[in-house]
Amino acid sequence: MARLKEKYNNEIVDAMTKRFGYENIMQVPKLEKIVVNMGVGEAKENSKILDSAIADLEKITGQKAVTTKAKNSVANFKIREGMPIGCKVTLRGEKMYEFLDRLVNLALPRVRDFRGVNPNAFDGRGNYALGIKEQLIFPEIEYDKVDKVRGMDIIVVTTAETDEEARELLAQFGMPFKK
Repeated sequence: MARLKEKYNNEIVDAMTKRFGYENIMQVPKLEKIVVNMGVGEAKENSKILDSAIADLEKITGQKAVTTKAKNSVANFKIREGMPIGCKVTLRGEKMYEFLDRLVNLALPRVRDFRGVNPNAFDGRGNYALGIKEQLIFPEIEYDKVDKVRGMDIIVVTTAETDEEARELLAQFGMPFKK
């Protein structure tokens, strides 16, 4: 279960120290949290859609989802401030490592025409954002019981100072970057 955490403690710290020449073990970047976000625009007409999205997200992450509300009103989209329009889950600790393991080894290889994830989706501060077009790639979701295919955003937050360090950290964890 904690395979990736043990790999981090044993192999990844050594490899990162060799590559970047850290003098202290505390300088080695590590994963801080993973945020899984699902925006559900159709929730403004039908609140049941949001409930099924929350159920899907909870199945995928194994943790209770929080509804996200609109920060401000947008007349063109018929959205008022405070309206529930999505859901998110923040994973830390064991659940974070378990989710990353399932994402890298089970879910991403199931994506159609998969050639790797974008190696340039870093934000300049060592955080990685990944968009997924359908929740069906996760084995927890039963294909027959899905009412609508929904996408989600997965943000991996690291303590890395630069994108290069974060890219190397995620590559060590097995993230399949495009060549």
